[in-house]
Amino acid sequence: MKTPHEKFSAALKTLPLVGILRGLRPDEALPVGRALLEVGWTLIEVPLNSPQPLQSIEAMAATLPGALVGAGTVLSADQVRNVHAAGGQLVVAPNFDAGVVREAVRLGMVCLPGVMTATEAFAALQAGATGLKLFPAEMITPAVVKALRAVLPAPTLLLPVGGISPDNLASYRSAGASGFGIGSALYAPGMTAAQVAENAMKFIASYTGTIRA
Repeated sequence: MKTPHEKFSAALKTLPLVGILRGLRPDEALPVGRALLEVGWTLIEVPLNSPQPLQSIEAMAATLPGALVGAGTVLSADQVRNVHAAGGQLVVAPNFDAGVVREAVRLGMVCLPGVMTATEAFAALQAGATGLKLFPAEMITPAVVKALRAVLPAPTLLLPVGGISPDNLASYRSAGASGFGIGSALYAPGMTAAQVAENAMKFIASYTGTIRA
């Protein structure tokens, strides 16, 4: 069985898009998770401010071993441990908290803390972050991504999150983005699994286009 980091590395080579399923209910978790996995989308995040998020994470982690499933909006080391206990392998945060990153590293989880500045970025990398969530991307233009890319270590993984659409994905990719977090443009409460799959295919087509360009 692949480790969390092996799953993440594989996704980076094929489809480095994290599906942010904010508001997902436990009864929706498996239909939506399966719909994403069936189209090749393997990175799945359930923010902890969703209804009973640990139940959704536990169901998907146990049933969809090919996916890297975890939590978003993780704000404390205790929450990291709760996600790990539910079977989650991915920790994403809107901010950088050294305690969150170190606990995720200790447990062997993939960790993507949120940063906006070079100072935060270097601190997060020093703490052991797997990659960096550039958030909110509405305030971090492709030009800013390019500037960060110029000063950060070359292997640094940069994933803009917030306002990413099939229309602007290519410009961020050209600036040096390694992947993306996709939220309401992929899933919003009330959507069917089929609608989520349709949205996923639009992003897959857009991302594939950036690879071919």
